[in-house]
Amino acid sequence: MSRQRSPRSPLRIALVTALAAATIVIVGQPASAVPSSTVVVSEAYGGGGNSGATLTNDFIELQNRSGAAVDVTGWSVQYHPAGSGSWQSTPLTGTIAPGAFYVVTEAKGTGGTVPVPGQATGTIAMSGTGGTVALVTNATALNCQDSSACQTAALDLIGYGAAAIAEGAPVPGASNTASVARKTTADTDSNVADFAAGDPTPGAAGTVVDPPPPTEPPVPGPLRIHDLQGASFVSPLNGQSVTNVPGIVTAVRAAGSSRGFYLQDPTPDMNPATSEGIFVFTSTPAVAVGDSVVVSGTVQDFYAGGTPDVATTLSTTEITRPTVAKISSGNALPAPEVITPTTVPELYAPDLGGANIETTPITPTRSALDFWESREGMRVEVDDARVIGPTSSFGEQFITTKPAKKASYRGGSVLTAENATPSGRVQIVPVIPNVQVSVGDVYSGATVGPVDYSQFGGYLIAATQLGTVSPGGIAPVVATTPAARQLSIATYNVENLAPGDAPSKYAALAKGIVTNLAAPDIIAVEEIQDNDGASNTPVVGADATILKLTDAVVAAGGPRYSSREIDPADDKDGGQPGGNIRNVFLFNPARVTFVDRGAATADRTNTATGVTGYFGNPSLTLSPGRIDPTNTAWTTSRKPLVGEFRFRGLPVFLVANHFNSKGGDGNADGRYQYPVRSSEVQRQQQALLVHNFVQSILKKNPLAQTVVLGDLNDYQFSPALKVLKTGKADGTGRPLLIDLIATLPNSQQYTYVYQGISQVLDHILVTPGTYLTGSVDYQVIHINSEFANQTSDHDPQVVRLFGSYRR
Repeated sequence: MSRQRSPRSPLRIALVTALAAATIVIVGQPASAVPSSTVVVSEAYGGGGNSGATLTNDFIELQNRSGAAVDVTGWSVQYHPAGSGSWQSTPLTGTIAPGAFYVVTEAKGTGGTVPVPGQATGTIAMSGTGGTVALVTNATALNCQDSSACQTAALDLIGYGAAAIAEGAPVPGASNTASVARKTTADTDSNVADFAAGDPTPGAAGTVVDPPPPTEPPVPGPLRIHDLQGASFVSPLNGQSVTNVPGIVTAVRAAGSSRGFYLQDPTPDMNPATSEGIFVFTSTPAVAVGDSVVVSGTVQDFYAGGTPDVATTLSTTEITRPTVAKISSGNALPAPEVITPTTVPELYAPDLGGANIETTPITPTRSALDFWESREGMRVEVDDARVIGPTSSFGEQFITTKPAKKASYRGGSVLTAENATPSGRVQIVPVIPNVQVSVGDVYSGATVGPVDYSQFGGYLIAATQLGTVSPGGIAPVVATTPAARQLSIATYNVENLAPGDAPSKYAALAKGIVTNLAAPDIIAVEEIQDNDGASNTPVVGADATILKLTDAVVAAGGPRYSSREIDPADDKDGGQPGGNIRNVFLFNPARVTFVDRGAATADRTNTATGVTGYFGNPSLTLSPGRIDPTNTAWTTSRKPLVGEFRFRGLPVFLVANHFNSKGGDGNADGRYQYPVRSSEVQRQQQALLVHNFVQSILKKNPLAQTVVLGDLNDYQFSPALKVLKTGKADGTGRPLLIDLIATLPNSQQYTYVYQGISQVLDHILVTPGTYLTGSVDYQVIHINSEFANQTSDHDPQVVRLFGSYRR
């Protein structure tokens, strides 16, 4: 596996265009700076059944302070002890009428004479003198342990006695005979100001107090969304409270870990750098598309990649802890901005020498990052959008707004240089789940939705409307059948192949080898795992994995491949922990002969191979062997596997590689431009070792037939490939190897599609003597990376040599 991803982004969820019928006008949300205006904790008592108590049970009392009924089904009340401990939860059901109380009866003690009837019953044994009670809009036990985090997670919260968690200071005076109850009608989010100790008075079922008088229709406040967004990447009001910001609800996200809704002002200002849209983050988005609302809350720039001090991603400006008031429903949505091929700038990101783009003003004409930031939260439309990145397992897909720019020959979008992300690329997260598209497909018609941002792929369109899928019609590539006199050599990363993988994966890999690769004579296979896969055990052998693959090839009508490999030391070669991935040679013994020379020691301390022999006739000291395996360049990375073969009497040397991954590199869609590519330092070290090894072969015979191949995890124009070919990072040295992918037209130079970018990670390189010895036929066999249904994330490739060579 060549690219690394962190856990699931908050944006990897579906969007919905409307919420089931909801008529609640005022919606109270998790609050700290913004008090609750709907259901609150009105009283808490933990002395029930204790010595001196009259009541037999502890209880928690809620009150609906709004003018509309509130359904609390699926909510919970929760309790945390004053000292260390875990939250305990009691689920709620039913509806609380306007002004009504709702009593949750908790644990019963041994004393007292008067029971506590209630609308819900739990078993929490609360302390009479100290603890924290929270009202939560779901039934999952909280895991927060500090006041700030718990206030954010709860709809309302009260700490009493010696509680460590509270809104402000905890309420004093609770005891076996005294509860803490609200003493004011306002909720100021200060427990000591809002509550006082006194006699416990649990409300009876259905008890109603006078509801608050009808309020006047809400009036928009002084600020608009473009004031919140500002002309900068980070809001000028970040961290500040805002009141009654108006807008129209354009989309609702009612599922997943990042729920809320998109809000857009239908009356924009004249500044192209300030967005008129924003995301309102709330766990209970009780609004519908077309609602005209005003929102009060706290402006926050949210970083999906972590806290602002460590995140490399850009932020999303949001309103958090909101209170929402509806003005009207059924309003027309602001018209989407139509994105044409010339709308987005040609440059994807500006070169700031590694500086933070957030320190620069938004300039929509400067780069794609600037442009999309200036439209964050706003509705946009892309017509007849062509797919350049297939549907992933997370439901993501990528389209292009510039179909004529950097197009691959099969409809993708090609990376042609470092820091040259195609600027037409944009991610789509569709409202309709399970839409499976492949590269070259087209969403005919309009694709519409608000602009958002993900740490995986940058800016996206949260599509509430998709065009009709028109298949692009690409088919898996099939290699030319080699002539009998040609030696065919392939490389294929099979993505963490383990014995426990489904038979369908083995069958698909075998079909790719037999049918699409035309059963090559030799295959350098990357990412073969050991015999128990990712189970982290001392097992390192991979004979079971290899046998299962070669059996599948035979079942698919292919040859019975033999194999050579060297087991790695346990957990020393990187990859999935416990998997012990390695490079493996598969070869058809009816066509080629493997020259076994020497033997690696059983403890793998002697696996280094070298070049020996006399001028004109080089040979390996160890075949199979590895290149300088104790060198620090191979730390937590695969060591190259070297083998000596014979084809029609001709010696052929192969070096199979899987260089270290790009994990740890800066985010190309992120804050720091251009991003630092820290991982390429190790790849350059690895490339130099392989270069020097090939050079040692050519010193014995300048025309020695030598092939270097595998997943090099870097681009054809990268410093690592320049080092591999010339020995120098600037590429000024004498070329020792020819990178065959670079001999193809630009539109065909890719082996991998990552987040909508067709790029090169896998290579076959040959020495000039090999290249000139007869014809060289080379193909990339696109059978995976462009398709929603993938067997591996890499495409294999194959070269056919010696077409006119006579021995």
